[in-house]
Amino acid sequence: MKISARNVLSGKVVKLIHGAVNSEVVLQLKGGAQIVSIISRASAQHLKLKKGGKASAVIKASNVMIATD
Repeated sequence: MKISARNVLSGKVVKLIHGAVNSEVVLQLKGGAQIVSIISRASAQHLKLKKGGKASAVIKASNVMIATD
């Protein structure tokens, strides 16, 4: 996969919940941290995502929010 983004994290799908329109995907990284993403159900099916399968999270920095109390 060639991509210009620098924030690409590879891992394993540990949870996949399909809804009527969207799917929740939980990706576990090598160190144990997890990333959760909501994607369209059609995209999850197109990517052939399945529990235990490999996938990559591409993070667009302009969409990351950080907050404190």
